[in-house]
Amino acid sequence: MGQRESIQEHGICLTVFLEKAVNTEIIGEKSPSKVFIVTIYSLSGLEGVSYLKLDAIFRPKSVAIIGASNTPGKVGYVLTNNLLKSGYAGSVYLINVRGGDILGHQSYKSILDVPGDVELAVIAIPSQYVIPTVEQCGEKGVEALIVISAGFKETSHEGAELEKKLVETVKRYGMRLQGPNCLGAINTHVPYDMSFASTLPKKGSIGFITQSGALGTAILDWIIAEEIGFGSIISLGNKADLDEIDFMEAMAEDPDIKVILLYLESIERGRKFLEVAERIVKKKPVMAVKGGTSSAGAKAAGSHTGALVGSFLAYQKAFDRAGVILTESMEDLFNYAVAFTQQSLPDDEGIAIVTNAGGPGILSTDLVEKLGLKMASLSEETVEKLEESLPEAASTGNPVDILGDALPDRYAVAVECALQDPNVHALVVLLTPQAMTDALTTAKHVVDLSKRYPDKPVISVFMGGDWVAEAAEHLKDNGVPCYNFPEKGIKTLDALYQYSRHLKLPELKPPVFDDIDRETVRRIYDAVRKDGRNVLFPHEAVAIVQAYGVNAPPSMLASSAEEAVGFAEEIGYPVVMKIVSPDIMHKTDIGGVELNLNNANMVRIAFEEIMRKSRKAQPLAKIYGITVDKMVPRGREMIIGMSRDPQFGPMVMFGLGGIYVNFLKDVSFRLAPMNER
Repeated sequence: MGQRESIQEHGICLTVFLEKAVNTEIIGEKSPSKVFIVTIYSLSGLEGVSYLKLDAIFRPKSVAIIGASNTPGKVGYVLTNNLLKSGYAGSVYLINVRGGDILGHQSYKSILDVPGDVELAVIAIPSQYVIPTVEQCGEKGVEALIVISAGFKETSHEGAELEKKLVETVKRYGMRLQGPNCLGAINTHVPYDMSFASTLPKKGSIGFITQSGALGTAILDWIIAEEIGFGSIISLGNKADLDEIDFMEAMAEDPDIKVILLYLESIERGRKFLEVAERIVKKKPVMAVKGGTSSAGAKAAGSHTGALVGSFLAYQKAFDRAGVILTESMEDLFNYAVAFTQQSLPDDEGIAIVTNAGGPGILSTDLVEKLGLKMASLSEETVEKLEESLPEAASTGNPVDILGDALPDRYAVAVECALQDPNVHALVVLLTPQAMTDALTTAKHVVDLSKRYPDKPVISVFMGGDWVAEAAEHLKDNGVPCYNFPEKGIKTLDALYQYSRHLKLPELKPPVFDDIDRETVRRIYDAVRKDGRNVLFPHEAVAIVQAYGVNAPPSMLASSAEEAVGFAEEIGYPVVMKIVSPDIMHKTDIGGVELNLNNANMVRIAFEEIMRKSRKAQPLAKIYGITVDKMVPRGREMIIGMSRDPQFGPMVMFGLGGIYVNFLKDVSFRLAPMNER
């Protein structure tokens, strides 16, 4: 590595690489107190400015593979072979305790024997040897590690302890760690391939972060076959140090990345994820597939990486709040990603559909409505142009049905009319192959018109197989996403709309209230904790709500019939009485509630009856007493609740209350704090 020199600018030490500097420009006055230097360097063939966080992983200037091997099939062989054939121009050092040549390159028995500096070390050796090796990396001055090795917290308690020691060692030397139990990293713009991929993917602008390494390799194989362009691919593994948040931040700063994709099974730093994702989404779209959405899937995900998965509902609300687009499948994830890299965002509602078949047009229109999108109302001018240009039997509404015998010129007329319409802000072009269909020429027209109207996204659906294959490839190769069924195309367009709408939302901060009686709230919670309970009783909940300035009917806890009468007299008739016990959740079912009590005698009788029925129904229940509440006029019962998600914190529930709340489940959830939206 080249010589490092430092300068001082207002007391801040700046480090600039000087080896093979291709341009150095002094900006501002040259003086001892104020020097501004911008250096653009070319280091060992790697051109660019050091703009990324985690450069040592994304753009390493030198790499050591610890566990490199000559034996095909071994992890060390695959990693070495992939890096060497990827076109990586930095320094490569191969480490194997036996020494000798590996794939035609000199190897070293220890990283400490390497003559040059090492920025990134990739470790693929048995887990019991990892920590001593990491110690050597620290002594060598390595900046970052990718630990491929498995055998850590994903396996056992002993593995978890080993991982803890690994992190302690990494932090002691100021290094950063990707993994362990991961499948490496790829950057097609460097280029370098430090993964298990069969070949380097096509260069592109999609960043992919995956918590499942095996899924990542399967996806790699698929995207290579589909010729989808990628910029960076990161396998997270156990996330012992670096996690999805760190890599998202790095990709957000990378100008080569336009879209960030996530496959996640868990998020440990939920609140930090929200903060970072909200910031990144303002610059680049972020899309995610969440593994472990079912109870069985969550259990499997937890055993997969040793992580606490948490509530899928909380993930849904967190992603929605941050503007992260949650997809249902990996196929959707990549369909959306390609569209985001190739097409603009719609600037308003209004979708037009051009089709040569009624059935696909109807299916597409149904899905547009189902997803909450809006079909465009074509202008009179557009309708007139279509009527002049299309056969009499064609439909000039929306969808525009140009009939099964449509040739490319008819498609061109209809597509251009739609794109010229001021009410149309996105277009779907449907084609089904008929005997006279010229799919390829039609595709060329669609590509040309899409480029002429770049502010309006165009999605194509060319249904069929071999008949439309060449046309579909032409569309994909020239920036127009193409799908084989309408559902895929419309869902992709919906994703573009989701992101466009999110970017237009005004920034609203949660309201702040200064009139909260926090001391009362604190006193009630302290008493509940002292009592060993994890639930509030109704009268306590009412007191807390009142302390927050919300009107609520008065509620008092009585331990005797006479005390209940006294409370009823104080509150004023009519009153309601309810049993209070942490062991009796559904009071009405056991006769633990009496309504519309209008005098002292009714209160006394009600107290004794509620006690008798409660003890009969649940003899072992711990009963604290009976609440006396003010009877209110009939109205709509509402429920408000809160649960604390282990990843994302407090989540508020609001909706229809009453005795059927668990049956109807007419409730909504939001993460706190909430704003007015």
